[in-house]
Amino acid sequence: MNQDINVLALVKGAERYVFLYDDSSRAEALRVLGRYASNPELSFTWYDAAVLSQKIRQESRKAAPSRRFELPMPSDADADDSL
Repeated sequence: MNQDINVLALVKGAERYVFLYDDSSRAEALRVLGRYASNPELSFTWYDAAVLSQKIRQESRKAAPSRRFELPMPSDADADDSL
């Protein structure tokens, strides 16, 4: 199980927005970006939310294991023997 904490930060003038999330709370981090963007008391905009959400999604694609080759799994060989 991966226990890494992802850090996403945005500096806007004197304001600092820092988001900490793990892989299992990625969806909640995206929702928080939307809540911040919809809050008129913050300088955090929908553009900021879009840019940061894109970064979250890019990181999730990097973290996802990709298979370079399509190799048969051991269970595939077992299934072929029964034919």
